[in-house]
Amino acid sequence: MAHSHTNGAISPSFSKDLCEEREIQKNYWKEHSVGLSVEAMMLDSKASDLDKEERPEILAFLPPIEGTTVLEFGAGIGRFTTELAQKAGQVIAVDFIESVIKKNENINGHYKNVKFLCADVTSPNMNFPNESMDLIFSNWLLMYLSDQEVEDLAKKMLQWTKVGGYIFFRESCFHQSGDNKRKYNPTHYREPKFYTKLFKECHMNDEDGNSYELSLVSCKCIGAYVRNKKNQNQICWLWQKVSSDNDRGFQRFLDNVQYKSSGILRYERVFGEGFVSTGGLETTKEFVDMLDLKPGQKVLDVGCGIGGGDFYMAENFDVDVVGIDLSVNMISFALEHAIGLKCSVEFEVADCTKKEYPDNTFDVIYSRDTILHIQV
Repeated sequence: MAHSHTNGAISPSFSKDLCEEREIQKNYWKEHSVGLSVEAMMLDSKASDLDKEERPEILAFLPPIEGTTVLEFGAGIGRFTTELAQKAGQVIAVDFIESVIKKNENINGHYKNVKFLCADVTSPNMNFPNESMDLIFSNWLLMYLSDQEVEDLAKKMLQWTKVGGYIFFRESCFHQSGDNKRKYNPTHYREPKFYTKLFKECHMNDEDGNSYELSLVSCKCIGAYVRNKKNQNQICWLWQKVSSDNDRGFQRFLDNVQYKSSGILRYERVFGEGFVSTGGLETTKEFVDMLDLKPGQKVLDVGCGIGGGDFYMAENFDVDVVGIDLSVNMISFALEHAIGLKCSVEFEVADCTKKEYPDNTFDVIYSRDTILHIQV
């Protein structure tokens, strides 16, 4: 495979920086994985409780994996390896700490469809055949890579994924979540839009000249952290490899035309912080008063925009709100606004005409300036 850098030779100083980054991250995880426990892997004293809630939530976010080939990066001691192995045809579990991947193998070695590999995902020797994976899965991986390493790995993952296959990753954004004490913390707590932009701009051409890219299927907060920590910084993405000729139509129009970042900021200056709709907070108060909200109710906001109405409902009526919007830019702004508010609001990039929830999930469904965008 050709090297993923395209700007000529790598300077010695740049290469040295990357080597130092890997050494720092490896030492960090050697220190924090001594216990080989869920608490150590999640860097949180309440890890067992969080794991019970978040693991099924993340698994439900994945596409069907029955009989597929799954590449799991940053597999750790195997809390997801176990689940993946029970359905997938083949799982390749990778981690760069030897004691950790051995613990995973001790736990999951009885699954004959799992291969365990101690390797660093940034290594030039890390290679798989093009279009060989149905799903590439990682949970807390990219935040331990430099910006350049994330970019290089994204290009490789696009190549390794089958056309129509998926890439899933989950990262801590903005700030730390776990309460484990750390002498130092080399984690990169990036803004979500860094990952969204980088993966959205990832393209490749095959030997026949066909062009492929990644289409964002969905992006959301991890609800377990919102419910337990009032924390919206745990975010996951699901991408699908598609032909560059694939028309993603209305979502592309929203993000590139109607709701470009600059346009959202203009709307917000007009209608007030958190709002992109006429009347801003005052109109929202008027509408929400009609809902007769009660503490503990669950509210779905269809077309949530940048979240102003959701924060208002959660903070003033003690309800749990799930806000969905088709616009990636809208959800990016909503997540930024959520930081530090400590309220029970989740956000997700989703198409309301396709999104499904179990019966009786919500007490109230709220929508504003959204249905007019939906074809009859």
